[in-house]
Amino acid sequence: MSLAIPSPARYGQPVASPEALDEARWHHVTARAKAADGTFVYAVKTTGVYCRPSCPSRLAKRENVRFFAAPAEAEAAGFRACRRCHPAAAQEPAAALMQAMARYIADHAEDALPLAHLADQAGMSPSHFQRAFKAALGVSPREYQAARRLARFKLALREGEGVLEAGLDAGFGSTSRIYDMADGSLGMTPSAYRAGGAGEHIVHATRETMLGPLMMAATRRGVCFVQFGESAEALLAQLAAEFPKAALLPAALAAAAPLDDWMAALAAHFEQAAPRPDLPLDLRGTAFQIRVWRFLLSVKPGDVVSYSEVAAGAERPRAVRAAASACAANRIALLIPCHRALRADGSLGGYRWGLERKRALLDAERRERAGT
Repeated sequence: MSLAIPSPARYGQPVASPEALDEARWHHVTARAKAADGTFVYAVKTTGVYCRPSCPSRLAKRENVRFFAAPAEAEAAGFRACRRCHPAAAQEPAAALMQAMARYIADHAEDALPLAHLADQAGMSPSHFQRAFKAALGVSPREYQAARRLARFKLALREGEGVLEAGLDAGFGSTSRIYDMADGSLGMTPSAYRAGGAGEHIVHATRETMLGPLMMAATRRGVCFVQFGESAEALLAQLAAEFPKAALLPAALAAAAPLDDWMAALAAHFEQAAPRPDLPLDLRGTAFQIRVWRFLLSVKPGDVVSYSEVAAGAERPRAVRAAASACAANRIALLIPCHRALRADGSLGGYRWGLERKRALLDAERRERAGT
């Protein structure tokens, strides 16, 4: 098993993914947005019913919800129409047009699709089409095409195609373009994570540090887990709980010497003020979470930021709570420095590995910056 892969630091910002599209749709559902009616429907697995976004029925749990572009797709998947909101009623003409354009983009995802060309197909001006499409789908035409390309690329990989062949078929043009466009989305998707890491091989190692036992784990793409715990056994149980269907291999048995070296470099970073190691990261989360984590990577040791600054850095300045939740969802301690995020009043706030560890890390970085 080789763990020597390029660092994602050279990649650009993540593109919109199918998961990001679903996140936007879920926002419309929770807001019961009438403006989104006709642009998609959502189905509840526990009831077998599909609804309009504005349906007044009791909100289902997110994990039980699926999204479909049109009622026909939901019915083909075995769901029946809600008798309260009647989602199978005729769609608004503008919404139906945007759905048709979304299907056009999906069918031609591998082609160059300039905004002017798409607007001409829709019989609209480019600016009007851009606004109408984003209002209906939650993402821009370019982001939607990128998501369709990425979905096609991943499907080809699952079916056994090589990276180059799958990338060319999906319209990326070159392997460098694949990484530029796909970014962190080439890691495990949220749906794969919910499946418990089935098919994944994760190598792990634990060592004692001044802040207690620390475990690092990695896939072939890079580090996916760095966490403090009470013992090596407790950390292994935590890793198994997050990836219950993955094959977990101790570094010694996997002959994964790089992982031991990475652990030593990380320990030297926070125990001996050595530079933060530039390790490959296998980021696993929504597009927004990844933007939050990438912003945190830009915060220098000894500096701190508020959660509102984190939200602004992730391009959603009003999503302060979501930014805090993204920090809490971080599975990669130290390498993704969520300990540098504080409340607006300067208090520590939360830290999934304990406030004492957060305080110790910040104090050590401040001492290092002060040269003491």
